[in-house]
Amino acid sequence: MSKWTEIAAKCLRDEAGALLDLIPFLDDDFDRTVEIILNCKGKLIVTGVGKSGHIGAKIAATLSSTGTPSFFINPLDVFHGDLGVIQRKDVVLAISNSGQTDELLRFLPYLMENKIPVIAMSGNPNSLLAQYATAHLNASVRYEACPLGLAPTSSTTAALALGDALACALIEARNFKASDFAQFHPGGSLGKRLLTKARDVMRTEDLPVIPPTMKLGEAVIHMSNGRLGLCVAEEGGIVRGIITDGDIRRAMETSQDSFFKLTVADIMSCQPKMVSPDTKITEIESILHQNKIHSVLVTDKERHLLGIVDSFSTML
Repeated sequence: MSKWTEIAAKCLRDEAGALLDLIPFLDDDFDRTVEIILNCKGKLIVTGVGKSGHIGAKIAATLSSTGTPSFFINPLDVFHGDLGVIQRKDVVLAISNSGQTDELLRFLPYLMENKIPVIAMSGNPNSLLAQYATAHLNASVRYEACPLGLAPTSSTTAALALGDALACALIEARNFKASDFAQFHPGGSLGKRLLTKARDVMRTEDLPVIPPTMKLGEAVIHMSNGRLGLCVAEEGGIVRGIITDGDIRRAMETSQDSFFKLTVADIMSCQPKMVSPDTKITEIESILHQNKIHSVLVTDKERHLLGIVDSFSTML
């Protein structure tokens, strides 16, 4: 290991250790913080200066995307006309490693006078910010990972991770689900995957539908033309079964000379995997994976074939 990678490895070990050191600090104040935010009728306003401000902006973004209405505001802006955004029904999360940041302390009297709960996140439980806060999240670290011991490294990582821990607790407390997350990310790939349903991607034209009475020799031609590696056996407009290219190969190996005498009904699976048009793509992916198959049939309640979704269709 080179000199530079050794320094990098030490930094990662130091920051990882700083995160583990936070676990004993998770006390009643953490529980109180969760309750305060859950009972908040307004917004969670996150604030901080400098590096703490950058961390606060990320925490606010994470909370907003997981069901807690939040936004970040620079405390310097508060004193230049933005104080009005803070309402009595709101909660303020103030982040400062020292807990003595003047810009934060200056508007504490306003918050206290208006009985706005203040959650402090700092590395100093004896600081003024911690003392006057409604709840204090202890993010103290023994030392910074910086070789000089000066640049915020372990401390900012600790604050960021503590914010994530708070978000995780609130996700559980709100029973926030993946589908809810997608609602907050409709334009992203994750949101698209969680919101997309079978009806949105299913193939509906030129479906390889054949009767159960068809001879396997002819079924092979239909399967090749269908380009899905399967044929759906349908009778009277009702799905009766399915055959795949694997079924065909196994039939050729076992039946040999009698292969061309067999019909689709002789080898088809009578219980194909079927889903409704409203089944989400994520659920279909799970069905494909668990059953080691490549396609599912999309049908209505009467087993009328509406379309087919294969594994390629789920790759959004």
